[in-house]
Amino acid sequence: QVHLVESGGGSVQAGGSLTLSCAASGVPYSSACMGWFRQAPGKEREGVAVIDSHGTARYADSVKGRFTISQDNDKNTLYLQMNSLRPEDTGMYYCAVDERWLMTKTILRGELTYWGQGTQVTVSS
Repeated sequence: QVHLVESGGGSVQAGGSLTLSCAASGVPYSSACMGWFRQAPGKEREGVAVIDSHGTARYADSVKGRFTISQDNDKNTLYLQMNSLRPEDTGMYYCAVDERWLMTKTILRGELTYWGQGTQVTVSS
């Protein structure tokens, strides 16, 4: 059974930084594709940063140059380093993972099987 647990969310002022973590059990990160997604109130969920099973990353245009996705296969943990945060980055952040091989643009659309419960990020101006 796959279980994902996000952590690291919180409240920060604009320009600040946060690092999100997603610890997984039941699926080896070394052979999976995974990503971070967010949903703001009243808006649809959107892909933020994803990584395929070969380690190729893809980012939403809105976060390029500010966010970095990475993984630690030994710890089976996915990270999202978020710098220069903006109020529009506010939302619930979810990690997701899939054992299938998927292209990064497919991953970014959120077509993944397993999802965490989310961690809230609030950026104030």
